[in-house]
Amino acid sequence: MRDLTRSQFDILFSLITTFSVILIDRITKIFFSDLLAYGESLPVMRNVLHMTLVHNTGIAFGFFKDQGIVFIVIPIIAIFLLVFNIYYYRQNNEALSRVYIVAFSLILGGAIGNLIDRIVYGYVIDFIDFRIWPVFNIADSAITVGAIMIAFKCFRLSAK
Repeated sequence: MRDLTRSQFDILFSLITTFSVILIDRITKIFFSDLLAYGESLPVMRNVLHMTLVHNTGIAFGFFKDQGIVFIVIPIIAIFLLVFNIYYYRQNNEALSRVYIVAFSLILGGAIGNLIDRIVYGYVIDFIDFRIWPVFNIADSAITVGAIMIAFKCFRLSAK
């Protein structure tokens, strides 16, 4: 088997990361949807971490509920922009740092995971409940971690 170039490895790594997020997100959403009734809560660590099944018609962490088609269009645009961003750097022979590749892949996987729910069900399945924060899911976590990684990288670059 021939050696992968950096660009090919980055694309493969990005695809694996993206599809891993989607797969883990789908598996956990299906698992908790089968385990719990809507609104039911299962304490993992009482008053700290519960698994609570909710249907989120808003964006990440339940904000801006019931905005309808807007939350199908926005993720599609975001997915397009993320893919275009990676394509742009590749076409201009500019290597993205691995931090950006992981971050973009996490955001892309999370956006696709939640978009699947919106298209199939009309809402996003959320279940992770820390009691002090709105209920969320794996896709929301991936989007948040990816965004934090990009912000951290940008702040580090601007500090130099």
